[in-house]
Amino acid sequence: MFSKACEYALRAVIFIYIKGTDGARLSIPEIAKEIDAPLAFTGKILQTLTREGVIASAKGPNGGFFVDPGAKPVTLADVVKAMYGNDDVLHTCVLGLKECSDKFPCPIHAQVKGYRDHVRRVIKETTVQSLIKDLSKGRTFLKNVKPRRSIR
Repeated sequence: MFSKACEYALRAVIFIYIKGTDGARLSIPEIAKEIDAPLAFTGKILQTLTREGVIASAKGPNGGFFVDPGAKPVTLADVVKAMYGNDDVLHTCVLGLKECSDKFPCPIHAQVKGYRDHVRRVIKETTVQSLIKDLSKGRTFLKNVKPRRSIR
C-alpha cells in the first residue's frame, strides 16, 4: 500500500516514540536494526521526519533521534504526509490513472473506494501514541518475527 520508505518511516516513528519519550536518544544503527531497514536508507528517512517535525534530533556525542517533550500527538497521516510531501497517496487511483474519479471511474474504482476511504480515515484518526498502548500490552508487534512452529 505504501512505499518501502513510508513503511520504514512508520515503524521508525513508532519505535522512537516507544524508546524516546523518556528522553532516550536513539542512533541510526539502533533504529535501522529494530525496524529491519538498510542503514543509509534509514538515515535519509530520519532526516525527512526530522525536517518535517515528526521527530526531533540532536547532533554530537549525546545526540540521536528522540521525541520532543512538548510534541503534539502524531497521527499516522502526519508520517505519511512527511514522507510523500502530501497525503495524495490515499486519493490516487489504484491503477495509477490521473482521471479516475466517481464521475469518471476506472474499472475497479467502485470496488476499492470504500476500502481506500476507510484506510484514509484510520490513518488520520490513529495516533502513534495509541499504537504504543497496544504494543506495550503485547497485543501487537513491531518487528518482523517468524511464526513459531508448534511442537508435537
